[in-house]
Amino acid sequence: MSRAILVMGESGSGKTTALRTLDPTTTFIIDADRKGLSWRGWRKSYNSANKNYFQTSSVPKITEVLNRIDKGDLRHIKTVVIDTLNMCMTDDEMNRMREKGYDKWSDMCWSIWGILTNIHLYRDDLTVVCMAHSQTDRDDNGYMFTRMKTSGRKLDKLVPEAKFTTVLLSKGSDGQYTFITQADHSTAKSPMGCFPKEIPNDMAAVIAALKKYEEDDDGETEVKAS
Repeated sequence: MSRAILVMGESGSGKTTALRTLDPTTTFIIDADRKGLSWRGWRKSYNSANKNYFQTSSVPKITEVLNRIDKGDLRHIKTVVIDTLNMCMTDDEMNRMREKGYDKWSDMCWSIWGILTNIHLYRDDLTVVCMAHSQTDRDDNGYMFTRMKTSGRKLDKLVPEAKFTTVLLSKGSDGQYTFITQADHSTAKSPMGCFPKEIPNDMAAVIAALKKYEEDDDGETEVKAS
């Protein structure tokens, strides 16, 4: 049973930057946004020659990569990142914008839901990190709530966050980048007692803390409050 993490947040809130602490020898990044990474010297660590970086928003191609990592020639990979789920949905929508009828919306919904449905079914030592943009809605009474942004109402009804036990909300302010780990007018959540409410945006530390939490019951956490 693989480990799954969702990181959501606005553009520029530090989602991709959080990946800087991961080990490139055991990490594979699927760059669906096709914008590159966001720290100095990243091209030396992540590239096609190292077989740890691939640019695509095609769900079938992403699924193929995930299967290779799970049981194929990339089994040395311990962490795989999809950055972002939104671009997979947006590109599919734009490529099919001239199509009429309801079927295309069902197809687009199913393609993303297919990834999320299988996200826990890979090998035990694999962590799948999904990045997504967030959306904040305000009702008539002024109540604000932040959730993962989706394309179409069908995915809203399915609630993609339900497929994750850990949903982190990225936050950037005055050059400081953190993760919110528990719901505060949002769908952010994490295993009980694993994290403080706000932590540094360090993905390696997040994964280490989750592994420790799953393996013992001493009540300690690897990630300290920011």
